[in-house]
Amino acid sequence: MVAKVGFVKRVFLSVLLLSAGSALAQDELRNTFFKEADAAKAAADAADAELLAPRSYERGLKEYRDAEVALERGRNIEFVRDNAGDAATYFTTAAEKAQIASTALAQVMKSRQDAANARAPELTESAEIWQEAQRKFADAIRLLERGDLKGSKRRDIEATSLYRDAELAAIKARYLSETRRLLADADRARVGRYAPITLGKAKQLLADAERELSENRYDTDLPRSLAQQANYEAKHAIYLSEVVRKVRDKKMTAEELVLQWEQPLQAIAGVADAVPSMEEGPDRLTQELVAFFEAQRNELQSLQQEKSENEVRIADMEEELRALDERLGGATAERAALVQRLEAQARVKQQFEQIEKMFDAEEARVFREGNNIIMRLVGLNFDSGASQLKSDNFDLLAKVEKAIDVFPRSELIIEGHTDSHGGDDLNQTLSQARAESVQQYMINAMRIPTYRLIATGYGETRPVASNETAAGRARNRRIDIVIKPNLES
Repeated sequence: MVAKVGFVKRVFLSVLLLSAGSALAQDELRNTFFKEADAAKAAADAADAELLAPRSYERGLKEYRDAEVALERGRNIEFVRDNAGDAATYFTTAAEKAQIASTALAQVMKSRQDAANARAPELTESAEIWQEAQRKFADAIRLLERGDLKGSKRRDIEATSLYRDAELAAIKARYLSETRRLLADADRARVGRYAPITLGKAKQLLADAERELSENRYDTDLPRSLAQQANYEAKHAIYLSEVVRKVRDKKMTAEELVLQWEQPLQAIAGVADAVPSMEEGPDRLTQELVAFFEAQRNELQSLQQEKSENEVRIADMEEELRALDERLGGATAERAALVQRLEAQARVKQQFEQIEKMFDAEEARVFREGNNIIMRLVGLNFDSGASQLKSDNFDLLAKVEKAIDVFPRSELIIEGHTDSHGGDDLNQTLSQARAESVQQYMINAMRIPTYRLIATGYGETRPVASNETAAGRARNRRIDIVIKPNLES
């Protein structure tokens, strides 16, 4: 009885202080009556209850705000305490239900996040599907909060499917919208009437890109490449249709068209110091120009390697000679060792030139990185997705064996590489399997000891050309064999 009287006195005193406008007393009352409600609200917010248990959360929020208003206006303190207590109860219930919902609706929530990451709410092509998915998701939460597990599960499945549809639509919009626009422009301009082959190719590439995205929406390298090719073909078709239209409308004769197209080849031939002879068409001149620029590229690569080697060699010699000049004792022996190493490097260069002459351009590219010799086996091909060596590669591998014999005590690294199409993990596994296939052949057929061999797959991580073109991707799909000479031998 005494305790009750004491409590009433404290409350009465607080009310008097409130009526006198004491901010300190109001803070004390808030700390007294809102402590439990604040903790429960924080727990509900942490559980994302506003989204996952909206009904309970909203009721708690209403009671909480009513309690705040009552406290600010100095209303009956019992009213404030009851509202705050009810708010704490609702928030606690909301947090519990949110925890249940986060488990029961885990799949749809992941699909929702994936769609949001793909910008489905923002893009026109996917926004309507996203909104419908949002409604189904809200229904699933509402039914789960009411205890209707069966109905909630049904809405959960529907929302998951819609979110995935919205995600796919958004991904396609991001990668294919420009292509669709170009093809729509081409159709309006009746390009198909004048350049049907090129336009048909563009449409097929778009269809291929859509199929690839539908089958594997998260590996976008190939669809993006297909879309870029489709863009090119669509623009090319528009250009060709204008040319064909001019010829059909007799604004340009066929002869004028051919002469116009020969002019760029003639200009390039002038740069290459080649006779621009096209009396039987451009084929022979084209072959000459390709051979010329291929030779220029190889020569540039050779000069760059020689420059790099010379810089390193000069720096090493200067450093060692500087150190030798600072010491008198043992200088003769150390200078002799330096001379011996330089002779070894010169011998490696001669052996490199010997290996370089063994291969045709279609078989292998041979170049140096420091003292290491790299044989890029451009003529070694595997079936798509396979790692088994084919019998038509054995002649090339026989030449590889002769090249390796030039460095009998060298360490050999077999590197497998792929282009960027396909998943990262798949490419890594495939490149490793191909490198190991070559390694096993060297052990079995070439009788090379295993301690000299290392097989490593790099997947798509070390491209040597652009993955945006078919030719570039072909260069990236390769086996490199690195010979590391033993200079001391």
